[in-house]
Amino acid sequence: MTDAPALDLSAYRLLVDERFDGDELARTRWLPHYLPHWSSRAATAARHEVSAGTLKLRIDADTPPWSPEFDGDVRVSHLQTGEFSGPIDSPVGQHRFRPGLVVREEQDEERLWLPRLGVVEARARAIRHPAAMVALWAIGFEEEPADSGEICIFEIFGREIDDDGGLVGVGVKPQHDPRLELDFEKVRVAGDLTEFHDYAVEWLPDRLRFFIDGRLVKPVPQSIAYPVQLMLDVYELPTDAPRDTSSHPLVFEVAHVREYVPR
Repeated sequence: MTDAPALDLSAYRLLVDERFDGDELARTRWLPHYLPHWSSRAATAARHEVSAGTLKLRIDADTPPWSPEFDGDVRVSHLQTGEFSGPIDSPVGQHRFRPGLVVREEQDEERLWLPRLGVVEARARAIRHPAAMVALWAIGFEEEPADSGEICIFEIFGREIDDDGGLVGVGVKPQHDPRLELDFEKVRVAGDLTEFHDYAVEWLPDRLRFFIDGRLVKPVPQSIAYPVQLMLDVYELPTDAPRDTSSHPLVFEVAHVREYVPR
């Protein structure tokens, strides 16, 4: 837990090692729906497969938009590690990503895997497609509405990948937490981002440190003090051109997600 330029795990112990080494998703950790309170469980069910030692989140040619009412033509396949909502027609729910949201399907509270301090690390492959975006975020569980900050461990747009590397977004987004300031950056990373790379955040009480392939790429001199849930997803975003499904399915492959806690 120093300011060293390389990720040092010697002060941590491995608490969760999600290696996707079976043939089914660990439902004790992952909810295979994307913010179902703003839509429904039926409309937000993830298309996914666990096989050959990896998780494969998939958007198919026939994957429908998850919430046409609130998010237009955005399609997503997603896992999250917590969930709750208020009653139908209330504005109470996690990740209030735009004004005017109201609950369309009330959800039971689920606290599956809620990290708090330590290191969260994932090994994953991006997708080089102009409409694709893959990400791992840690967002506040939101027991209190202000506890909504986002730690962006990585987000990668397919249109920002080229033959020599690409841009990886890392940092902090306040969302609705007035105690946080936006500190987010797209870091240029050399190499093929469609191959496996390691993305991690070291979450300390007073700061956050972001790593790619074990190398420090961004320090952030602020932190959050509340539990978070993990948000692992592949999006298909609208573009200026008509939707082209000739490259589908869009498959986001994840080898593991791990949580380390202080010894």
